[in-house]
Amino acid sequence: MSRRLNLPDSASVAVPDEAGRLFAPSAARNEQAIADLVERLAPATGAALELASGTGQHVVALARRLPGLDWQPSDADPARIASIEGYRAEAALPNLRVPVTLDATAPGWGEAHRSKDLILLVNLLHLVSREEAETLIREAAAALAPGGLFLVYGPFMRGGELTSAGDRRFHESLTAQDPEIGYKEVDDMLSIARDAGLIPGTVEEMPANNLTLVLRAPS
Repeated sequence: MSRRLNLPDSASVAVPDEAGRLFAPSAARNEQAIADLVERLAPATGAALELASGTGQHVVALARRLPGLDWQPSDADPARIASIEGYRAEAALPNLRVPVTLDATAPGWGEAHRSKDLILLVNLLHLVSREEAETLIREAAAALAPGGLFLVYGPFMRGGELTSAGDRRFHESLTAQDPEIGYKEVDDMLSIARDAGLIPGTVEEMPANNLTLVLRAPS
């Protein structure tokens, strides 16, 4: 997925530290809210996969917060894989695995990562096309264990509307660089999830006008 390796100029900025790890201020800002939500909804034990783990900031915080889950970080970008590994090595948590290279928008990965009790995706759907989003959701459905949970966090369009001036500016900046990407409609993503065999649950309101879609595999 070339877009994941070459994100639009307006996407979240991550800067390297002395050790080569990337730090994204936006990830630091939403880390607490995401961890609170995952802790409330996730199973106490099991196998967890984070798609598009980015810098690695979130997955370290989640592995520390939810020690009963075995966390597998992943990303498509070698620089981000290196950053995740830097955070993982420093944290030295027994439930945090070495990151794997995984393009979440490519077909076929679900079969290779089966039986996951939890899959988490943060801030990716607005950076990919609708077709790529559909592939991602279908593959996540294939990777979930019976009753497994898929949490999708990010900015969304609601009823065809962008609900803040900041969202409108960001969406327009994305589509100006690539008309195939940009904010996805909540109802459209829920429909794709149903077609993939997932059961939509709540749509959770999150800080900064974001949402989390709560999706579950049939038991």
